[in-house]
Amino acid sequence: SKMTSQPTTHHYTTLTSSSDPRTVISQLMQLYYTTGWVSGTGGGISIRDNNTVYIAPSGVHKERVRESDIFEISLDEDCVLKKPEGDNLKISACKPLFFHAFRERNAGAVIHSHALSTLLATMTCIEKNEQNQCHEFHISQVEMIKGIKGHGFYDTLVVPVIENTAHEHELADEMLRVMRLYPKSYAILVKRHGVYIWGDSWEQCKTHAECYHYLFEAAVEMRKLGVPLVVEGQD
Repeated sequence: SKMTSQPTTHHYTTLTSSSDPRTVISQLMQLYYTTGWVSGTGGGISIRDNNTVYIAPSGVHKERVRESDIFEISLDEDCVLKKPEGDNLKISACKPLFFHAFRERNAGAVIHSHALSTLLATMTCIEKNEQNQCHEFHISQVEMIKGIKGHGFYDTLVVPVIENTAHEHELADEMLRVMRLYPKSYAILVKRHGVYIWGDSWEQCKTHAECYHYLFEAAVEMRKLGVPLVVEGQD
């Protein structure tokens, strides 16, 4: 679906009403570069249109990714349908993790962020769930929780946390395991690394990403102030 509002200028970025996945990826990369989510060539965005997955290249400065740099990949066949025009471009190392969200959760888009708030949240705002052999991030009674599909103000938002690995693709198996353990979650934090966030469409993914980032940032500040992240007497 198309954005109907007028273009929104944000620092260096203008979001237009294009619904072309390549254009959306390029514009969101520019937007989220200004927020510190995708810097130093880290982080990324992928969009699925039915069986075609659009994914940015690896090792490219995210604010400079152009429509012509985007790979097109078949989700079913896992083969490249269209290579970018640029020489020697490689597919993002995040591809196996993006594909888990597309296949397991039928996501329409996935964002991988290296935002400072996601990093700090995994260091200061998590606790171990022995049953699932997994750490979790919990927060409740913060208005922006309502921006996550299936959640209300009085719900405790739970985000699973997985351990980091030396290489991005090595996260894939643990991400899939945890994705199946937490079917209500639209995000997985990676300890001392960042977060993967998805949604049914790129618009919902964008909403989820902005709400989750707000909540991670709020949690880090709440922890500094000694404010509990989960309101007492709540399930």
